[in-house]
Amino acid sequence: MDQLSRAAQIRRGIVRLNRRLRQERGEGGLSPNQLGVLGHLRRHGAATPGEVAAAERQRPQSLTRVFAELETAGLIAREPGTADRRQSVLTLTEEGRRALERDMAERDAWLATALGTLSETEREVLRLAGALMDRLADTDPSA
Repeated sequence: MDQLSRAAQIRRGIVRLNRRLRQERGEGGLSPNQLGVLGHLRRHGAATPGEVAAAERQRPQSLTRVFAELETAGLIAREPGTADRRQSVLTLTEEGRRALERDMAERDAWLATALGTLSETEREVLRLAGALMDRLADTDPSA
């Protein structure tokens, strides 16, 4: 099997599992964009709207409404920057952390049950694959 065929097979598996995980989210959950913003702030700490948008591969204007919704819901806080007071800095609030953890817990519960249908070896292979996919997500092949 060549590299391109391997890549396509992996992509298909990731896409199908991602769809299923989205289906396992509870009613009235956070939108994918909201999850992306909260997840970024959880992983990387405080950031400007531009930094979050760049990390999510979106334009800051595309996330303006998302930032406002999250701030109104008390899930993020916006404060003036220390270096440039014209620029705001977003931080994850404790309520935002809890909302993100609730959302992840629903999907993790389904996945834990689904993993129970696999052998111990298969579960370990997927655990290793998850770590590798995390590394791949941070890779810039053009660099």
